[in-house]
Amino acid sequence: MEHDPSPASVMASTTAETPPLLRGSIPASPWFGAREAWRRLRGQSHRAVPQFDTQPALPWQAVATRRRSLLVLLMALTCIATSLVLLRVLDWRGMPILSLLQLLLFVPLVAWVSAGFWSAMMGFVVMLKGDRHVLSARQAEGVEIPTDARSAIIMPICNEHVPTVIAGLQATCESLSATGQAGHFDVFMLSDTRDPARQAEERAAWQALRAELDAKGGPRVFYRVRKRPGKRKAGNVADFCRRWGRLYRYMVVLDADSVMSGECLTGLVKLMEANPRAGIIQTVPRPCGQTTLHARAQQFASRVTGSLFTAGMQFWQLGDSHYWGHNAIIRIEAFMRHCGLARLEGEGRLSGDVLSHDFIEAALIRRAGYHVWVVPDLPGSFEQVPCNLLDELQRDRRWCLGNMLNARLIVEPGLTPAHRAMLLTGVLAYASAPLWLCYLLVGTLAWGFVDYGELTSTPTALQGLWWFTAVLLMLPRVLGVAAICLRGEQVQFGGTLRLVASALIEAVLSVLQAPIRMFAHTSFVIAAITGVKLEWKSKSPPREADALSWRDAARGFFGDSLLAAQWGVLAQLSHPAAALWLAPVYAPLVGAIPLAVTTGDLRLGRSIRARQLLLVPEEARTPRVLTAAWRYANMEKASLPLAA
Repeated sequence: MEHDPSPASVMASTTAETPPLLRGSIPASPWFGAREAWRRLRGQSHRAVPQFDTQPALPWQAVATRRRSLLVLLMALTCIATSLVLLRVLDWRGMPILSLLQLLLFVPLVAWVSAGFWSAMMGFVVMLKGDRHVLSARQAEGVEIPTDARSAIIMPICNEHVPTVIAGLQATCESLSATGQAGHFDVFMLSDTRDPARQAEERAAWQALRAELDAKGGPRVFYRVRKRPGKRKAGNVADFCRRWGRLYRYMVVLDADSVMSGECLTGLVKLMEANPRAGIIQTVPRPCGQTTLHARAQQFASRVTGSLFTAGMQFWQLGDSHYWGHNAIIRIEAFMRHCGLARLEGEGRLSGDVLSHDFIEAALIRRAGYHVWVVPDLPGSFEQVPCNLLDELQRDRRWCLGNMLNARLIVEPGLTPAHRAMLLTGVLAYASAPLWLCYLLVGTLAWGFVDYGELTSTPTALQGLWWFTAVLLMLPRVLGVAAICLRGEQVQFGGTLRLVASALIEAVLSVLQAPIRMFAHTSFVIAAITGVKLEWKSKSPPREADALSWRDAARGFFGDSLLAAQWGVLAQLSHPAAALWLAPVYAPLVGAIPLAVTTGDLRLGRSIRARQLLLVPEEARTPRVLTAAWRYANMEKASLPLAA
């Protein structure tokens, strides 16, 4: 595959909706699958396995192997220690089968929690001490963008809120123009919208944006409506690559709510030029721009605890990192050669098109010998979060099915151990919910067969287990706040007192919402496995803030609340002490409807912001690109200061 040495064909017309075609292909080989892997293991497979990564190893790969071995050791020690304590606490005389079930469920759950805990611990160290092995934005310093290194900025859209999409895209393009490097980029709006009225709105907005950018010397903006949409976003991106991918060396993928600064975009290209074996470089998008209490808590958690987990994740992964599907740059030639996605054979829900394509594309491009990096210190990458809990769960339903589908590809030959683990953690992000629920339900039943005197005969062990579990879950939040204070960044969050108060608010809200997420994720996993179709009475998560109505909340959570109330009654009948211990789980579920409405209320969110709680740095000092995007979208951010 060769790149067009000249952009002349792209720049041939100033009025065409799309540039001239330069067709290429994205071959998609059939997946091997679990059955073929089993045949290979038994020596019964005759299917040839191609050679994958034949590149010599780099120093970071040996470092990553040692670090991952340390992680496995720490997780194993944590599981062994807590399991031994649980063995002392469980009553094996009343109903031993229930005790055995509790133990079997407990081990994978504590392994899952401990992986996050140790990642947070390493993230804390990295945030204070740094890590010389990670990819850093500093590597872009002094790098020039060659004239033939052309990049496409692509934004796949489908039935989106057009004013919000255009506002972010316009701000991004204007920021890119301000760098003086806009000539290296073309911009594509890739629409899968089927509604003619919405298409007309998109086209009119594109024409206005293109005229304004042409007048200012900005990047070229093209617009394409796919006539035969298929395979969702992955198919949209693949269609772009087949038509115009050979015109460009790189592509930057945006979501409909993405905003990126010009410095971030040019920095990504420079990092690619400085690292020719990099296939994907992923930025860390900073959530911001929403008003409700739910959204503000998610934004705050992402900046405080999320930054810690990202640093820790990068500590273990290095060049075997994630790709999150947007706000990232991709080497197009490598992507077209190695990231074709075949259908998953079979029938039922766990077959068909690959949905969570980003994890698979990262695994495939790494298998081919290219590296996948997350660059956490490159600023200027932003996104939005869902406005309320119902919208969040609507999004999670799609992600859950996609991640469950990916479980079928864990055994594909040639994948790195890190990416196999990544696919597994994607499954556990949702499959852990039914495990937790089963553990709690088994515990509820076990109370009916337990002599409470026997349970209280080992109070030290029981209390120690509870406290240790609480530390595993809550210490990352404490470390996140501590890291901010030790780095002297607390003023960006409203000062030390407001930072601590905000962390407490977010922690309480997280504890209240955790059982609701557990119930919802459990239903998503069951639906994915059984093929049962769930109907959620909510639209796709909107890009613009809107209050959650009582009717929508009731439609979304009434069934869960009813089941939780029955669970509480069962616990009370089983043993009054069980009802007390389990109240933090079923009580928030019973109150899920008012909780969702309250946290999705715009007025409460404005009140919290007015008190400078749950602040993120972009509100304390707003980057110009965000100020422009919010102004164009008529969002209520006029009172925020403008960054220098």
